[in-house]
Amino acid sequence: MSGLAGLRLYLATAFSARWAEEGVPVATVLLAVHRTGSAAQGAYILTAWTAPHLIASPLAGALVARSRNSRLSYASALAGVGAAILGVCLLLGRVPLALVFALALAGGAFGPIVTGGLSSLVAGLAPQGPQRARAYALDAAVYNAASALGPAAVTAITVASSSAVATGALAGGALVATVLVALTPPSAGTWRPAQHEQPAARRWHADLRRGMRALWRTPVLRVVTAGSCLAYLGTGALSTTAVLLAVSRGYAGGGGTLISVFACTALAGSLAVARWQPPLSAVTIAWLGLLTTGAALAAAAAVRPFAACATLFAIAGLGDGPLLSAILRIRADYAPDDARAQVFTLAAGLKIFAGSCGTAIVGAVSHAPPSALLLGIAALQCIAAAALARSQRSHVPASVGRPVLHADR
Repeated sequence: MSGLAGLRLYLATAFSARWAEEGVPVATVLLAVHRTGSAAQGAYILTAWTAPHLIASPLAGALVARSRNSRLSYASALAGVGAAILGVCLLLGRVPLALVFALALAGGAFGPIVTGGLSSLVAGLAPQGPQRARAYALDAAVYNAASALGPAAVTAITVASSSAVATGALAGGALVATVLVALTPPSAGTWRPAQHEQPAARRWHADLRRGMRALWRTPVLRVVTAGSCLAYLGTGALSTTAVLLAVSRGYAGGGGTLISVFACTALAGSLAVARWQPPLSAVTIAWLGLLTTGAALAAAAAVRPFAACATLFAIAGLGDGPLLSAILRIRADYAPDDARAQVFTLAAGLKIFAGSCGTAIVGAVSHAPPSALLLGIAALQCIAAAALARSQRSHVPASVGRPVLHADR
């Protein structure tokens, strides 16, 4: 199978898996309301689904790195996600909530494979340079497309049929991804450990430390991970803030429109980077994207007409799309070969945890003026941009995407 065909198969796999993952928040709430009459149960299940991401991320990365057959590891994880979604669909409202809660915890433990682990495969499917940059831009576009289409598809299927059918469709998407990832060609240069080197317990301990050490000791990875977490602390609160902002300005229901516009232009930004590949380093693209998002959201907090606000959310999304593709490329270029899966899963787990914290914080201060909340989100993007720009002057050469600091590996 050619590299291009392998990449296409990977993108189909990633979209199917992430479409299912992105639809879970809406599906669980709608299913809980339909079965129990209470959205609170859906919220509890969603919390159980997202909570394990941070804890499970280093374990998931070590599991994939240690496996002799990475495709089997990914297929097993995706099958676990599909089975957990299907179990929630069948059991919610029909068995004690604690059992469904435990099932959601188990499904969420596989989340880092979907959100970060899959992206580590791209480095083996595309050689370093322009081809890899384009591949990660397309991977980021898949993320953005899934985040936009997952909730929309769940809503549409629920309206046309039922919330149970919509949840079952998400499980089907994860199971389709299971089949596709098994067909994806093995990544070139995938690291396989020598099993005789040390006892199994020590090998696992070494694997768990490898990804953490790579994130901490490689300056670019450390700063990019910290910057993306700081930015996502704000982005995680954006949906709630957009709803509050629209309501405060007399546009009830407009919050969903703002987030949809943001997601669609983020997708457009990712595709634009894949198509034109600007002659800038990945770190430059990252901090410019953060700065664009922060400046646009700050302006949106100051304007009152809804059309102007939506336009600024669209500009903010244009910055967010290239940001994701740049971060994925930086992880691939700077992560050591023997810790790439761990770096991707651990960084994704930290980012999701930061987003969950942002959601919780905005919920606790939801009485504050929405414009002030949006300014706070914008400030986080700008602070992260400044940190990345400063790091670039200290650690990153002018060349595009070329790893340095090999001693830190």
